[in-house]
Amino acid sequence: MSEKSARSVTVERTSTGHFVATNARGGTISFGTGSDSEFTPVELLLAALGGCTAVDVDLATTRHAEPDAFSVQVSGNKVNDELGNRLTDLAVAFTVTFPDGEGADRARTILPRAVKTSHDRLCTVSRTVEIGTPVTATVEDA
Repeated sequence: MSEKSARSVTVERTSTGHFVATNARGGTISFGTGSDSEFTPVELLLAALGGCTAVDVDLATTRHAEPDAFSVQVSGNKVNDELGNRLTDLAVAFTVTFPDGEGADRARTILPRAVKTSHDRLCTVSRTVEIGTPVTATVEDA
């Protein structure tokens, strides 16, 4: 794996049920079990699904016009069945509005194609979830 393709974060426990993830650039995000306002890991996954496509769509449309509103609603249903705990019925719904004007008209035209292209080819998060990638969990020497 090349340095350009490798991705990683480090997750550290800060207290019972609370953690901080740190990326290679030093950015951090805290999360936990849902006992307070912190995001849960499932909510982070939903945010990653919406955020990945949001970045692609934002870059494609804002070349032409700044949106008046830009929000992404991401949802899924948590189930526990013979396959274990998992999410089903994942959905990413965009609500984007642009002002009047020629550039905004172009952005409105591009919007559906940008969402589809991100979902079908560009967004690493949704592509990974849809295609399915094995996850290996190990315990390193303490």
